[in-house]
Amino acid sequence: MPPSTPSTPTQGRPRNRRSAWAVRGEMSHSLAVSLGVGSFALIFIAWCVISAGEWVDPVFLPTPLKVLLRTMDWLLNDDLMSDILISIERVFGGFIAAALLALPLGVLIGTYAPARALLEPLMDFSRYLPAVAFIPLIMLWVGIDESAKLTVIFVGTFFQMVLMLAEDVARVPSAPIEAARTMGATNGEVVKFVLLKAARPAMLDSLRSCMGLAWTYLVVAELVAANSGLGFSILKAQRFLQTDKIFAGILLIGVVGLLTDQAFRWLHRHCFRWHHLRS
Repeated sequence: MPPSTPSTPTQGRPRNRRSAWAVRGEMSHSLAVSLGVGSFALIFIAWCVISAGEWVDPVFLPTPLKVLLRTMDWLLNDDLMSDILISIERVFGGFIAAALLALPLGVLIGTYAPARALLEPLMDFSRYLPAVAFIPLIMLWVGIDESAKLTVIFVGTFFQMVLMLAEDVARVPSAPIEAARTMGATNGEVVKFVLLKAARPAMLDSLRSCMGLAWTYLVVAELVAANSGLGFSILKAQRFLQTDKIFAGILLIGVVGLLTDQAFRWLHRHCFRWHHLRS
């Protein structure tokens, strides 16, 4: 009986990780976090060096310390938390209103050819219209109260959102649709159990992208007769050349926007764990 060759079990062994610089390469979570933090650190160091060396007039580029002190003064003496909460309410209000209307329209356009032929050209045209240009009309039609600010954010995000959601639905492969039809599924069942289930991860990603777009329209929205909010404070600081407060407001919008983005990322991973499993 010939001697048996020793077996080399592979079960339980970690698979080889592709190089980080390969196409769709991989890296450890700790390294990814370090690189992300490092990008912020490099910008911060450059800001410190340029502002401390007075290579740029402090009126145009204040030091990080001056911005921090202005932020603390804003927090302690000028109701910063109220401005943040009001801006969050405006962004989420306009975004949710846009999503409630864009979701069914996007599904309709991405599913049915007549709806796509009828509505897609209109949405394509409308998304290039600047929201700022609508402000005079919004003030005439809606007034100058909170609804006007929500409407600006709605206009800035709605048309793009519809087209992105429609594309998410349209990209679902035909094979599962044909399989469902073969098994006798109705149009409504195909939409509910095939298209929507397959498109949900991409649709949530599209909503996340549009939330970022909504934050960029905050300052525009608060041009409309506002007396509070981060965008209003930035515009008010510009009138008095308070560059440190402008920097503080911009950075605060970035921080709150980043936290919102990370919340969407967490929700995506939590709802679609299977989508994040690596082969």
